[in-house]
Amino acid sequence: MAQPILLELPPRDPREALYDRLKNAPHEHAEALLTVYDILQELQDRRILELAKGALGSSEKVLEIIVNVVNQPEMIRGLRNLISLANVADAIEPELLEALRPAIQEGLAEATKAKPLGIWHLSKMLLSQHSRRVLVLAASVLQSVGRSLSPRC
Repeated sequence: MAQPILLELPPRDPREALYDRLKNAPHEHAEALLTVYDILQELQDRRILELAKGALGSSEKVLEIIVNVVNQPEMIRGLRNLISLANVADAIEPELLEALRPAIQEGLAEATKAKPLGIWHLSKMLLSQHSRRVLVLAASVLQSVGRSLSPRC
């Protein structure tokens, strides 16, 4: 009767494949590695790496300073105001803001002309349908703001 042949493979180090890849990396990725070295050198020249290393080393102290600054009443009020402004901006349709950009540029170009308009032309502009639409918007906003201020003042 035949005896089975025992096959014993030497144990394989799983890191060996990684070592091989690492050994071949400079040849396969030479351009990318040179770019990374250039970036690292720029970061070193501008002392950003040193700053990042210091921030990582003293992250608890940095966090403590940030918390102390943010806990001040002025900062809390400022952050709340920023959130409120973000809510106001959220209520405005993006298409309206996109339409306002060229209109503002056109208005600034008109306003910076060499000779300003006379009273008659200015009155005519203010009484146009487009200007009245903006005046109604401004008056409505002012009225709403005034209404919200009346109980406080």
